[in-house]
Amino acid sequence: MSAHQLLTSVRRLALCLAMALATPTSFSEVASEGQLKAAYLINFLKYIEWPVAKPTVTICLFGRDSLGPYLAPYEGRSVAGKELRIRRVSSPEQLADCQELFVPDTEEARYAAILRWTDKQPILTVSDNEIFARDGGSVSLIRQEGRLQFDINTDAMGRAGLKPSSQMMRLARQVIGSTR
Repeated sequence: MSAHQLLTSVRRLALCLAMALATPTSFSEVASEGQLKAAYLINFLKYIEWPVAKPTVTICLFGRDSLGPYLAPYEGRSVAGKELRIRRVSSPEQLADCQELFVPDTEEARYAAILRWTDKQPILTVSDNEIFARDGGSVSLIRQEGRLQFDINTDAMGRAGLKPSSQMMRLARQVIGSTR
């Protein structure tokens, strides 16, 4: 690893740590909750190893699009050395090029169906519902004590063939599953 790559990796880790350790009284003091969630989705892409490399990385949004406006400024930018794309999906047929699928908490009634669609596919499933990771999703974004944190389900990631970095594992509020 070159000195430049090492410095870039250290900067990324510092950004994630800063996001994880920020303790504002309210989300509005730092950024809107939507902006923070979008930043987490972008950063997750940097700390996951996918089984198959693709020239682009795509975040797919399912259901009511609450994060699209916050993710739009990132579209076309380079994330982990790949061009970022953002798109909406509503059916399993549309998931083929998704590396990350965000499912808002408003879609809780459809979690089981969505997780069946993504089963054993290399897709990082993320929701802003606390039970999502416990119910088989990869990552839950959680509001707690004025901070946005996340839980990781390593069994779900393993089934998807995804490998979270050790840095991401350390930053998680809770690691669910048997793989450590």
